[in-house]
Amino acid sequence: MRYRIIALDLDGTLTNSEKIITAETQRRLIEFQRAGGKVVLASGRPTHGISGHAETLRLSEFGGYILAYNGGCVIDCRKNRIMFQQTLPMDVIPEICDIIKDYPVGINTYEDDCIIDGNQVNKYTEIEARINGMKLKFVENFPEYVSFDVNKCLLQGEPEVILELEKILSEKYKGRLGIFKSEAYFLEIVPEGVDKALSLDRLLRMADIPTERCIACGDGFNDISMIRYAGLGVAMQNAKEPVKEAADYITLSNDEDGIAHLLKKLRSSRELPLFKRNRV
Repeated sequence: MRYRIIALDLDGTLTNSEKIITAETQRRLIEFQRAGGKVVLASGRPTHGISGHAETLRLSEFGGYILAYNGGCVIDCRKNRIMFQQTLPMDVIPEICDIIKDYPVGINTYEDDCIIDGNQVNKYTEIEARINGMKLKFVENFPEYVSFDVNKCLLQGEPEVILELEKILSEKYKGRLGIFKSEAYFLEIVPEGVDKALSLDRLLRMADIPTERCIACGDGFNDISMIRYAGLGVAMQNAKEPVKEAADYITLSNDEDGIAHLLKKLRSSRELPLFKRNRV
């Protein structure tokens, strides 16, 4: 087996438009693991929002990993333990809440199976709760309530408001925090240096797996770094154009079992030599 590990984004990649892992994709990934491969679920979602898919793919049985919060927390599923994580500096949360207090946005973080939300609840807040299958808990004083370590905060609002806040916060926290959009209406706030590629690299070193033995698949801007990093970088047909440009291979869309298609090609051609593209 040339490729020993596959890192998969969730939304728009592993799951279809209904947020479901199809039976064919599940079968192919179980087959890959039975042959000795490892699966990493790499997502901006919180751990709770990924764990159900980890169970579907039997990662605890086969020794897979969860890479949550865009790499802010990596979990060994077999041992059910955190391998490493990064958390936000606590002093920035009151500052950010003060900056956004007059903007029509919500701010959230995560506690067990709850999304803790402040400032306001809007339709985008509800999207985040629905995607992750988590309960929503609004608190009047967000910075006072959040007295525990958090891996990330998320702002939710109309795209034009999110764009404005991205500029303000990126300038203020340059070199201290990572500020980026995962959707036009979601602004991620993470510790400086949190990145799917960096966390995947750390995981591969701990697991003693060479980079060239790794596949990374995704469709969004936050997947570009790990797609460029991996031995085989794969973009979905539904991916944004810069993601496709960064990839070695473009598979079918997430609604056409693109991951299953990739694994089928890998098995039939072993090294997939005909599908390598020039890196960008």
